[in-house]
Amino acid sequence: MNLTMLFTILFILFLFSGIRIIYEYKRGLKFRFGKYISTLEPGFRWIIPAIETIQIVDIRVITINIISQEVMTEDNVPCSIDGVVFFKINNPEKAILEVEEYTFAITQLAQAALRDVCGKVELDIILSKREEMGKNIKTIVDLETNDWGIEIIDVKIKDIQLPENMKRMMANQAEAERSRRARIILAKAEEQAAEALLQAGKIIDESPSAIKLRLYQTLANIASEKNSTIVFPFPEEVLTRKLKEK
Repeated sequence: MNLTMLFTILFILFLFSGIRIIYEYKRGLKFRFGKYISTLEPGFRWIIPAIETIQIVDIRVITINIISQEVMTEDNVPCSIDGVVFFKINNPEKAILEVEEYTFAITQLAQAALRDVCGKVELDIILSKREEMGKNIKTIVDLETNDWGIEIIDVKIKDIQLPENMKRMMANQAEAERSRRARIILAKAEEQAAEALLQAGKIIDESPSAIKLRLYQTLANIASEKNSTIVFPFPEEVLTRKLKEK
């Protein structure tokens, strides 16, 4: 009796030890004596203990960082560039059977592609076209990982570190550019003001009354300060009219 109970308990433990739960966002690769048998779908699964093993693969979008890479651009400017890679496993069998540690392999490919792509362009292009640089890196890495059943969803360049002297030079260049634009705007404003004054002068010259009204307006503006003495010439029209009366 005791022996029967012992075997029963051992058998129950044997059954329970083979139970596996696979989540919806994962897949399980089953191996028997080291040989690949099948891919287990999500749900309640059972394997033969000590004979069969499973390796779990996450099929969600996975994110890995591209550590900072020292890059010499085409215009001989040294800089440090880092980024991030988004990928997804479409074929778990290939991801496990075709490559060892696919995450490490993708990281190495992304680092090499980043140095290759950024080293062939000038610094201004890297700074202004990060999105395009990321797409070029994605194309290279995706081509290499296609045989592994892995899809590269996107590659983003996160940060670009420049030498301090280069930062100062770029700041001086930006300041000079802003100064140039300010001078151009001021010159255009002066040009427009001169044209407006020219047109106004032509209109005023056509009417003596307008000249006088403008003179009176100017005198009124000066008188509002109350700190000046105004010498106003006697109107010539009055003098002419008095001479005629005599």
